[in-house]
Amino acid sequence: MKRITFGIPSPFSIALLLTIITILLAIVLTQRPENSGSAHVLTILDYWQMGFWELLSFTMQMALILVLGHALALSPLFEQLTTMLTRYCNTTSKAAMLVSLFAILMSFLNWGLSLVFGAIFARKVAEAAQREGRQLNYPLIGAAGYVGMMCWHGGFSGSAPLTVSGTDHFLHAQIGQIPISETILSPLNLVTSLTLLVIIPSAFYFIGRRVNEQPISLPIATKHEANLFRQLSGIERLDSSKLFGAGFGLLICFLAIRKILITPADAGLGFIDLNYINFFLFGLALLFHGSVIEFMNALGKAIQGALGIIIQFPLYAGIMGIMNYSGLGAVISQGFIDISTATTLPIFTMLSGGLVNIFVPSGGGQWAVQGPIVTEAAQYLSVSTPKIVMALAYGDQLTNMLQPFWALPLLGITKLKAKDILPYSAIMLLVGLLIFSLTLMIF
Repeated sequence: MKRITFGIPSPFSIALLLTIITILLAIVLTQRPENSGSAHVLTILDYWQMGFWELLSFTMQMALILVLGHALALSPLFEQLTTMLTRYCNTTSKAAMLVSLFAILMSFLNWGLSLVFGAIFARKVAEAAQREGRQLNYPLIGAAGYVGMMCWHGGFSGSAPLTVSGTDHFLHAQIGQIPISETILSPLNLVTSLTLLVIIPSAFYFIGRRVNEQPISLPIATKHEANLFRQLSGIERLDSSKLFGAGFGLLICFLAIRKILITPADAGLGFIDLNYINFFLFGLALLFHGSVIEFMNALGKAIQGALGIIIQFPLYAGIMGIMNYSGLGAVISQGFIDISTATTLPIFTMLSGGLVNIFVPSGGGQWAVQGPIVTEAAQYLSVSTPKIVMALAYGDQLTNMLQPFWALPLLGITKLKAKDILPYSAIMLLVGLLIFSLTLMIF
């Protein structure tokens, strides 16, 4: 009998399918505006086109946070760290535990750094096993490298918490400025993050002891030689100068740190937003690479991982346009809110965030769609607005374990397929759902 196998289409095809599904849902669940002279389907398509380019600046921010995080992960410091850690990854269970542990730790610093560091770490573990003739469950280790994407909103690159920490966000008139001391650094999030840091690696270790292992077959990576500025003379030697490159990186880092030091303690850390994070990452990457030529070569490799963001974000921006302008996002969110109480609102906010994230895999984009609804509900039911911000963020990151969009850089580095890591990432989704639900009910 012929064996039936089930595959998963490419993330780009999934984005196209989600676009079609969103259009159909909007046609069925929303009403044509009275002032629209077009058929309802054409109105929905107009919304899609209106939204298509609305995330260009945000796309640039997201591409930079990934590219700079990737470049930082390729620096000699992180290269030495992954090489050192690989020595302790001589079994599937140990490797899965350590890769997931450091992927989560990196996610608290920066989601782009976590995604790329986790991918490089997983790849190095597999290459070491191949050299030594050991068997591993490589898909499990790849999933461990991706699990930071279920934890990153609790760190210093979380889109929604950083957005509302600014003074000019679009809901400022309704909820004011919410400093990260009430979101990222709140007891709720600190306990949630610590729990993730303990339970997730433990779960990977437990699974790693029970899965099948196979020989590893990967092309051996060759050392990337500098090639952007081969013949340097005169002032061009600045490109290879450690003093020039690292010095400028140090200047950027100094300015970023100075911002923290000169900000009054009672003013909080509200200035930490996406632009601040990218500025700091820029300085760190340049500092750790040392020279302009090494930094540029790392960027050349890192930019490949951002191709998915650049080409697929317009599609998801179009979906966001439909969700926003047609009111479909409000319909989905309102459906959860209508059955909520002050006790259950955070849970239903998280669940609605997880559902919408499948269609709009962007923390900032999702906040634009759902933020006005969930914050209004929080105020109506006398629920803490910062708690609702984090509940929506938890839902957004939770279903990253099912949405393959953000896995693109990891899949490219590890040479795994989405269907390889999905069974294990789905298990982590269930574990994360339990953790987020419990902490939201307790705090």
